[in-house]
Amino acid sequence: MAAAEPVLLDVTCREGEQRPGASYTTGQKAAAVRALDDLGVDYVQVGFPIAGAQTGEVCDAVDVETKLTGIARAVPKDVEAAVDAGVDVIDVFAPTSERQRTELLGKDADELRSLVGETVDSATETGLEVHFTAMDGFRTDPAFLDNLFDSIDATYLTIADTVGSKTPFEVSSFLHDLDTDPTRLGVHFHDDLGVATANALTAVAHDVQKVDVSVAGIGERAGNVPVEEFVVAAETSRAVNRPALDPSTLIPRASDVLTALDESVPAEKSVLGADVFSHESGLHTAAMLDDPATFEPFDPAVFGGSRTLYFGPQSGTGAARRLLERAGDDDPDESRVAALVETLRSLDEPVPTDEALDIARGL
Repeated sequence: MAAAEPVLLDVTCREGEQRPGASYTTGQKAAAVRALDDLGVDYVQVGFPIAGAQTGEVCDAVDVETKLTGIARAVPKDVEAAVDAGVDVIDVFAPTSERQRTELLGKDADELRSLVGETVDSATETGLEVHFTAMDGFRTDPAFLDNLFDSIDATYLTIADTVGSKTPFEVSSFLHDLDTDPTRLGVHFHDDLGVATANALTAVAHDVQKVDVSVAGIGERAGNVPVEEFVVAAETSRAVNRPALDPSTLIPRASDVLTALDESVPAEKSVLGADVFSHESGLHTAAMLDDPATFEPFDPAVFGGSRTLYFGPQSGTGAARRLLERAGDDDPDESRVAALVETLRSLDEPVPTDEALDIARGL
């Protein structure tokens, strides 16, 4: 089990804008930040200060407890821009894998180490909290990362799976080979293989302290670790500690973020989708009237959600009998059960429990 409660850094506002054609206004980001603050995430990554004035405008527009972060390349002007924007945390990033280091920076390992060390030192001298993110960190030699991390005085050292190529097995192996104190580490995963949440849980099981998340997984390419999936999995699992936030606010506040940013999710999206807690199958609804856990992995109410049972053409005698019992008939006879089944199956579309109970009472 992880040594402490996982720390969450939300990247929705920054990663969301890295998708082709996506952009948010200052007002949208400010509203999203307030909702994330209400949710209780520890950090919110507002943007890339050197890219424009908006990060500073968002910082000026909100008064929140969550710490606001801005990313900065390992160059002095980026650090200066972050300070000017008024962020609480400067997150310096640089490519550390041999492929990205040589292709993007044209520097050897020693040159990169010096560059990162000097930039982090200058950022620290500003008095702000400083993080460092190793781009493509999971494709970097662990020994090199250990050496680099040893030379950096940052609150968190984040290892990024920048291209989304790792699986939980590889994450576990990589962290096992890394000697750096895991409570100093953070992770940043992309969901290109559909295992970002599993990767994050694996990292936390290895005592990694910080996890980068986003609402509904919104982010570049296939997105990032969905905060709702990570929180629910941590809350319902016995394998890892859960974040220090009120789980009952999860679905409402995540929905507020989506509304603020004018984003939507598919009906089948885990945790947040409209159909996730809806059931119509006759067998399922019959059982769930007595015991919802029969066909649910968790009670949605724990996370601020609600379930809806539908009755109609797919309903059978089991569901009809339980509806009649709920409607006040403790021992309905077969003819009454059959009549309700016929009525339900004649409906043009299924109806929720309350309407189905009204039909049962009217027989």
